[in-house]
Formats: sequence, C-alpha cells, structure tokens
Amino acid sequence: MNSDLTLRLLATPGAVPLARHAVRAHLGSHDLELCVSELLTNALTHLGEGTPVTLRVTGRAARTRVELTDPDPHACPVRRHPTDGDESGRGLALLDALALQWGVITGPGSKTVWCELELDPGHSRHGRVALITGG
Repeated sequence: MNSDLTLRLLATPGAVPLARHAVRAHLGSHDLELCVSELLTNALTHLGEGTPVTLRVTGRAARTRVELTDPDPHACPVRRHPTDGDESGRGLALLDALALQWGVITGPGSKTVWCELELDPGHSRHGRVALITGG
C-alpha cells in the first residue's frame, strides 16, 4: 500500500485540525496525528502565523515518516524540559516519546523537522481504539 501524503499549507490554527483530519483519513493513526499536530503547532508558535509549510507522510503502515518543511533554516527546534508550572514546551518531548527517532535537516532556505514512527500493527485505515483523557 502506498501511503504517501503531501499537504502544502500555511501555518495557522486552522491548519492543525485540517492536517490531523487528512492524516486520520489517510492512515488512521492517533500517534501520527499527534506528531503532525506538534510539528505544525511548533511551526506556528516559533515561525508565526501564515508561514508556508509542507507536510509529508511517507512509508508503509508499519513504519511511517513525517516531515514538516518550512522556509526558516535558522529556527531549529530544541527539546525543552518544562516544569509542572510551564504552559508550553512539551511538544518535542511528546514527539520524542512517540517516535522511534526524530531530527532536523537544514538546507539553503529551508528546514525539515522529521520523525519516524512504527505504527501499531493492529491499526487499520479506519483507526484503532484509543483512550484519550483530558487533563
């Protein structure tokens, strides 16, 4: 099964649920949706609303790569260690917990933040059952 998906969009608050929905419809993985949300939210927060980005999801169901490319090669993400009182700074820790590996590739005029996930072998195109609790 070819599972390639490419979305070109602007980093806006509305782009996050749009990308999550596209990933859900394409592969149906909650972990993948969370990684996409974190990457887009980081771009929105650190590069500003309206920044053009390209989201790519490639690979097979068992091992999938997510890439988010933006036009700023200098604003590289750094994993923070927030305290209980911090309201932000947990996105890359979540990415680190979900992904097999992640990293940043910079080039002239762009940066790509990527991660690779090994999706649950029991997942289907229609998703899998997951318990999500609010906090």
